[in-house]
Amino acid sequence: MPKQIYTSEYQHFLVRLRAARKRAELTQIEVAQRLGKPQSYVSKCESGERRVDAVEVAAFARLYGVSVEELVSSTPEEYVEE
Repeated sequence: MPKQIYTSEYQHFLVRLRAARKRAELTQIEVAQRLGKPQSYVSKCESGERRVDAVEVAAFARLYGVSVEELVSSTPEEYVEE
């Protein structure tokens, strides 16, 4: 039986991260350009292939115009992907 890499809380964070980007009406390419990173960085962060640290969470939050709390909140209901 394969072990899950991330907790359900982290999986919910990833959903909120993607949803926040979409609500900010930004593409992964636009986010990458603004952060000075390659598009693959954003893709890997959103897919869970790359673990996002606290400093990076803050950078995403600033860029998307949301609070860090909104991204790391334990209530996933408000960020259902559309």
